[in-house]
Amino acid sequence: MSDTKVSGVVHLIEETKTYGNKGFQKRLVVLEQDKGSFTNYVPIEFTRDSCDTVGEMSLGDEVEVTYRLNGRRWQKDESSEVKYFLSAEAMSFRIVSGGGDSMTEKVTEPNNAFAEAGDEEAPF
Repeated sequence: MSDTKVSGVVHLIEETKTYGNKGFQKRLVVLEQDKGSFTNYVPIEFTRDSCDTVGEMSLGDEVEVTYRLNGRRWQKDESSEVKYFLSAEAMSFRIVSGGGDSMTEKVTEPNNAFAEAGDEEAPF
């Protein structure tokens, strides 16, 4: 199976956020893609130890991110509506051009991030 990749310019880098009793960490990076008639914004999640590697990125850097899709089912209680969430979790990234060393690659360890998050009061 080939790796799934997305490229774009770093538009936003959020601070690391911590969730749940187990201290699950997540950091969001938004890539901007110019599609001609519109601009596409792609949110990519970095989890656990990979949150720290985001510090090597800068706004305006062109990056290529290898990712995997994660899906999650969430329901507040038995009588409430079931919701489904989809996220792109970064597995590794490479800075193509920008503020850092050109062609820098960082690989993160695969993990079962959502299972580690435990039962949460609200979706993330």
